[in-house]
Amino acid sequence: MKQYVVTRPLYSEDAFADVHEKIHRHHKTVRHHFLLFCDLKRAKNAALSLLPFIGWMRIYQLKEWLLSDIVSGVSTGLVAVLQGLAYSLLASLPPWYGLFTAFFPVIVYFFLGTSRHISVGAFPVLSLMVGAVVTRLVPDEGPPVNITGFEGLTSDEQRVMVAASVTFLMGIMQLAMGLLQVGFIVMYLSDTLVSGFTTAAAVHILVSQLKFVLGLVVPGLSGPLSIVYTLEKIFVQIEKTNVCDLVTSILIMVVVFIVKEINDRYKAKLPVPIPIEVIMTVIACGVSYAFNFRVNYKVDVVGRIPVGYESPMAPNMQIFGQTAVEAFPMAIVGFAVAFSVAKVYSVKHDYIIDGNQELIAFGASNIIGAAFKSFAASTALSRSAVQESTGGKTQIAGLLSALIVMVVTLAIGFLLEPLPKSVLGAVVIVNLKGMLMQIREVPYLWRRDRPDCVVWLVTCLASILLGLDLGLAVGLGMELLTVVFRAQFPRCSVLANITGTDIYKDRKDYMSIYEPEGVKIFRIPSPIFFANIDFFRGKLVEVGFNPLRVLRKRNKALRTIRKLLKKGELSGPIEESEDESNMEELDQPTDFKDLPVQVNWNSELPANIQVPRVDVHSLILDFSAVSFLDISALKGLKAALKELIRVEVEVYIVACDVYIQKKLHSCMFFDDEVKSSMFFLTLHDAMLHILEKHPGFYRNVNFEVFYM
Repeated sequence: MKQYVVTRPLYSEDAFADVHEKIHRHHKTVRHHFLLFCDLKRAKNAALSLLPFIGWMRIYQLKEWLLSDIVSGVSTGLVAVLQGLAYSLLASLPPWYGLFTAFFPVIVYFFLGTSRHISVGAFPVLSLMVGAVVTRLVPDEGPPVNITGFEGLTSDEQRVMVAASVTFLMGIMQLAMGLLQVGFIVMYLSDTLVSGFTTAAAVHILVSQLKFVLGLVVPGLSGPLSIVYTLEKIFVQIEKTNVCDLVTSILIMVVVFIVKEINDRYKAKLPVPIPIEVIMTVIACGVSYAFNFRVNYKVDVVGRIPVGYESPMAPNMQIFGQTAVEAFPMAIVGFAVAFSVAKVYSVKHDYIIDGNQELIAFGASNIIGAAFKSFAASTALSRSAVQESTGGKTQIAGLLSALIVMVVTLAIGFLLEPLPKSVLGAVVIVNLKGMLMQIREVPYLWRRDRPDCVVWLVTCLASILLGLDLGLAVGLGMELLTVVFRAQFPRCSVLANITGTDIYKDRKDYMSIYEPEGVKIFRIPSPIFFANIDFFRGKLVEVGFNPLRVLRKRNKALRTIRKLLKKGELSGPIEESEDESNMEELDQPTDFKDLPVQVNWNSELPANIQVPRVDVHSLILDFSAVSFLDISALKGLKAALKELIRVEVEVYIVACDVYIQKKLHSCMFFDDEVKSSMFFLTLHDAMLHILEKHPGFYRNVNFEVFYM
């Protein structure tokens, strides 16, 4: 086994500062930051960062990458057409508006996005959230909400206005967050929370597609318990199920599921995944047209798909006010999902993505897309997987997929008119497998991390029952609550020396340990702030004793001894006075100035005076995991230290962060009792200092000490 030997002085923080001179850092002023920003080179780099495509276009390897991008773009474009039509149904919009979502945001992201592999467009969870807003303002049954601008519009046109306006507002929020450099906000959405949320969204999507699979007329509902009411309306009319729709859907789901499993199992051997959704859609279109499903079997089909693009539309300001609460979680969820997928591919292919630039890219994509009547865009996991697995190298593949969508929109969209909506519903349901299978994480989380498991369950159940927007808020609240709970009630520990080393571990975890007599080492594993300072003080009491109680007992004993000395009655068995008047005096340091002798509190006292025995003479507080102290914690810590010092317990603080020490100095933490000399560089330094100071306690020491 390799070993190392270090010979150095024993350092307190003060001693180390005396020997080793620190570099004085000059903090940059606002003026300095402004001058740096105005620097020509930095301004040029900042401008280039807003157009990341310039960076990868410079290194584009035409011969090696172009063919892969073409194959990937065509494959992704075909999937994007199908998913655009399908996810429009989730948004409660006519199917062809999904083609707009698969085109305009992709073009904008090509110029502004930093990921080279994600496929931008409709995402089922976002589509469902848009659909909830749309059906709330323009319900299937009953009049729409009274909004200026709805006059003279059909129900579909009103819904398009709502979807475009909420998407525009969502884009503004994303763009603002990107410009303000607050991309870190997505870090508050943990993987556990996102998993529970997307699983709940998959359940909502599944229920929303049942009406197409069964061929039933069920009005779209939104709000708390909407999923329960939707299921009720479905089961009430279950006998009206269209058998042709049901058989078609089951057949599509079975075939697509089997082929997708083959794609997954043999993906290493297949040059490209089999585009089974596209194949089955083409077959379904042909069969529906040949047998005239719409007339002969009353099957609901996609119907007329207008040729070309519609004129731009300004968002409705009144809708902004009605949908602001829903738009914010949509902005966060859309970015969080896209960023997490982009991060996976950036690690896999070794390039860097910028969270703030991604916010700007998606914000601009949604703003421009909404102006052309597309709805909320993010990225779909399955579509991005197609773009990456078919060999896509850059967003050239995304640009080509947009061109495929444009061809369908401008020229061959009419071929999709006989497509049964039940086929689209079946395709959506099959693609939910990945999200629904996330429920398998629950047993693992329960065994490994129960607070995380609670976050998952609460987020999932709340999102299912209350709706996705409220469910996300509840899940985020629960997640923050668990963070507060972990910080407020951390697992403190008492450390001991591993025999023959300078290593200190939890004394409960190891057998070969050395715990010096009269010394306690208390490890604090979290920041100390207003919410947990009382918890730490309580834990300190559990480690040894209550110093304030001991101090008061000692001062009461001294008061009694003085009275007895004055009366000359010190020899008899006199009871200790229970008078607790003037408690502030009892909390002061013990004063022996008018006594003829020093009192040894651990020996037997005269007149049967009882004072709790203190077996600890030194307490070491390990601050290596303490990242900050707030003012409340600072006051509480100082009070605790004074209580210990006043009962003759030496306190040492080790491995304290330099910025915490600066704060302690700036807040006038030190005085005649609490001194900076109690701070030591390492735990072992403090232990050796105690050993030197109390040699009589350590006759059988298990490590050697060399003093310099």
